Amino acid sequence: MSQSQSKSQPLSQRRQFLKTTAVVGAGLSTPYFFSTQRTLADEIKKDKMAIGVIGAGGMATGNIRSAQEWLNVVAVCDADAKHAEQFNHRFADGKADVQTDYRAMLDDDAIKIIHIGTPDHWHTKPLIEAMYAGKDVYCEKPLTLTIDEGKQIRAAQKETGRIVQVGTQQRSQYNLFVKAMAIVNEGRLGKIKRIQAAIGGSGPSGPIPVVAVPSELDWDRWLGPAPMAPYRFKPPINGKGRPKTNGHYEFRWWYQYSGGRLTDWGAHHVDISNWALKLNGQTEGPMSISGKANHPVEFDELGNPKQDDRYNTANSFLFTLQYPGGTEMVIRNDTDNGVLIEGDKGRIFVNRKKLVGAPVEQLVDNPLPEDAISKVYKGLPIQFDARKAHWANFLHCVREQVEPISDVHSHMEGLNLCHLAGISGRLGRDLKWDAENESIVGDEQANRMLARPYREGYEIEVPVTVS
Repeated sequence: MSQSQSKSQPLSQRRQFLKTTAVVGAGLSTPYFFSTQRTLADEIKKDKMAIGVIGAGGMATGNIRSAQEWLNVVAVCDADAKHAEQFNHRFADGKADVQTDYRAMLDDDAIKIIHIGTPDHWHTKPLIEAMYAGKDVYCEKPLTLTIDEGKQIRAAQKETGRIVQVGTQQRSQYNLFVKAMAIVNEGRLGKIKRIQAAIGGSGPSGPIPVVAVPSELDWDRWLGPAPMAPYRFKPPINGKGRPKTNGHYEFRWWYQYSGGRLTDWGAHHVDISNWALKLNGQTEGPMSISGKANHPVEFDELGNPKQDDRYNTANSFLFTLQYPGGTEMVIRNDTDNGVLIEGDKGRIFVNRKKLVGAPVEQLVDNPLPEDAISKVYKGLPIQFDARKAHWANFLHCVREQVEPISDVHSHMEGLNLCHLAGISGRLGRDLKWDAENESIVGDEQANRMLARPYREGYEIEVPVTVS
């Protein structure tokens, strides 16, 4: 694999963020716009952006379906040929260039944006390479497999100046999560003392047999940076439910490819929790994490699973992160899925279906200020469902070259806490955290787990600086 010999130039100075005012109904219960819905729809429809799609499974299908009126799919790449062809026919009438190597679309100057919907272990490499190729990127969550990957992504974005939106669409669910953040930001809860992110658990699989790789699947390329491993598959009992496998979808429950529920849903609710703390003035990161996790397998002293034939991520867990000043964040699996924010003046609970609590009820008589949303929501929102609104925000920010609502830095602040919980759970001990330097204090083995080696032939390729 050769390296490019020319360094991508950073974008020119970003335009100053366009300040606008939202028209907000009483308590934000009515729709708001920075411009009319028609004006925004016209803006992002002016000319459809050419997009290349890396990973054409379920997440890509859902995302592009939401935004297809604004996009022109011109290239598709997936390790599963069947996925790629189905996606091509569904979203490009069979006219897109179906590629076996995504780097071909990175070399195509006609392609302006990239969508990455691969398994988690395949996010960082194409994301960094896309930024250096001059592309803006919408990448599914969780952005990284390790804390070290987050450092590399932030460094690449700083150097290239590219726009990256992470697929945490809760940040664009304006009448639930965005409204909750506005309540926090306006001081309606007072000082946050405790915040809980309940993200659910996962079940065991039992042993999964090694089987022949399906003819349409390039298993070596699917594994990519991860260690070589045999393909495993067990069909669902009586044909109901999902099959058990270390491949499509179920990769989430293997530490080799993901962080389990801690990063899969933690990327959503821990992200919202961290957003709330930042808005509430908690500028410093946590000092420590304590708690425990139950796994379907045992781990050795190095944190590696002792069995390789079944799911190995945590089934259940309860972790507490301690912050300077006494605030704490709890990450757990055993209560109602959502975020509970407790302040010294009141508390609210929010998930994808409801926003409740006395401070919410009080908005009827004491509505939020008209600019409450514009203070917390970066970019241009629109009254769509969360996924479509998230794409509208991304495309607007690409056009204006301003930071989107789910930027790399804020996402990694929250996701690193999920990674930290995973390391603590696998090692079975509490950890002290140096948030400023993103390192674990006084634990050499835990620090080694902040990064993972990439399999030979799948290293990240970055341009060589020519002096």
